[in-house]
Amino acid sequence: MAEELIEGESLFSAIWGRFRSQIIAGFAISALMVVPCWWHRRIEAGDLASHVYNAWLAQLIEKGQAPGLYIARQWNNILFDVTLLRVANLFGLAAAEKIVVSACVLIFFWGVFAFIRTVTERPPWFLVPFIAMLAYGYSFSMGFMNYYLSLGLACFALAIFCRARRFEWIAAVPFAVLTLLAHPIGFLWLVCTLAYIKVREKLAGWRKLAMPVAAASVFAVVYWYTSHRPSLFADWDRGPFYSYNGADQLALYGKRYFFLAGATFLFGLICVVLDFYARRPESSSWRSFELPFELYAVTFCGTALLPENLRPSIYGGWIGVIGSRLTTISAILGLCFLGCLKPRRWHLAGFGICAIVFFAFLYRDTGWLNRLEANAEELVSNLPAGTRVIVTVRAPADSRISFIGHSVERACIGHCFSYANYEPASQEFRVRVRKGSPVVTSSTDDAEDMASGEYEVDDTDLPLKQIYQCDPIDLTKLCIRDLEAGETNGRLGIKPPGQ
Repeated sequence: MAEELIEGESLFSAIWGRFRSQIIAGFAISALMVVPCWWHRRIEAGDLASHVYNAWLAQLIEKGQAPGLYIARQWNNILFDVTLLRVANLFGLAAAEKIVVSACVLIFFWGVFAFIRTVTERPPWFLVPFIAMLAYGYSFSMGFMNYYLSLGLACFALAIFCRARRFEWIAAVPFAVLTLLAHPIGFLWLVCTLAYIKVREKLAGWRKLAMPVAAASVFAVVYWYTSHRPSLFADWDRGPFYSYNGADQLALYGKRYFFLAGATFLFGLICVVLDFYARRPESSSWRSFELPFELYAVTFCGTALLPENLRPSIYGGWIGVIGSRLTTISAILGLCFLGCLKPRRWHLAGFGICAIVFFAFLYRDTGWLNRLEANAEELVSNLPAGTRVIVTVRAPADSRISFIGHSVERACIGHCFSYANYEPASQEFRVRVRKGSPVVTSSTDDAEDMASGEYEVDDTDLPLKQIYQCDPIDLTKLCIRDLEAGETNGRLGIKPPGQ
């Protein structure tokens, strides 16, 4: 760069002149990427509302106003929560939610973009619509914010580690540390992927096949162990394994998303077939596809063989939807594979159309959830401070995003306590509970039963109220009532089919 500087020209001017179009495109794309975080009053993303509610509890703990709750020292699964709390202390919870989640989206989006660029050795501009959809896919919409953030940071770390020369790898260390603070799964993926790539580079010819065989064997051993250990309560209840190929990340709030996910996957497959057909005379051009295909295949084995849910301790919470959330990694590696294609304008156009439809669906469904939360806010606005409530709110029957009840919990901020709040009792988050707290139950089993409407109310729980859906036609309409000792808390309200 220095050799290309014109006499009297600054380094900044030279960089701007050379990369102006890419810099402008980057800022424009970043602005568009955060629009879904701001197009409604609240960000609707499943468990995110629970993170915000527990950030409020953390504020109360710091003020000594949350009896029986405390903040535990923890070194992982905390980055999003700590950041949210710190920003909330400065700007308030509502603004902090928008700011921190927007930052997470940009970290994820540009992390994936950088990782694909490293693997393919060129910027994947034609995949921007697909990366944008993935950024608001299943893992985001379920509100797995620490996990989601860890994947974005891990992608940045991998992008640096994989091409580092001499001491350049040092630049990736902060990203690796932050990945560990965010979530252990993201850090484990970072370490395993990096080890896979580096060991594979030292192998020649057919010996490279030892890597995917070894990785698949490890997943098979984990499957055998968990399936033969009843104490883990492992299950694989997530539907046909072949449908969890990465495109399932686009299947969110109803059947129309499933059709869109299938159409997007089919379009990507058409792009691959036509590109491979055009490459027939070029025997060496296939090598660039080998690594992303291997990594994708290995991850697919993982999502098929690893359990969906398990419970390592009867005293702690469940580790849930493991396979379903891991398909985010499958999608990232699938995009690396697509990134090896020769870019065509019709690729960008096709994925662009899919993205327009996806975000149109998302705007409509998150708007519906905003109406639900607005009704909840109106319902609890006049409750006496400290009122305990149990939320039994169901998602529509064809929705994969099941945690919509947390948005009602978020409406309680400043007004009431969600007695069935699962985070403190699970012992997997910073905010935790001691037995006998009047703020939240200390039993994970009770919290689960309360949320599912199967809890028998005890005298010691009273006074206690239930918030529930009271109109089978309009599921955003909510009612509130006092619970009585001995009754099942889900006696009234809309129930899922078959119950």
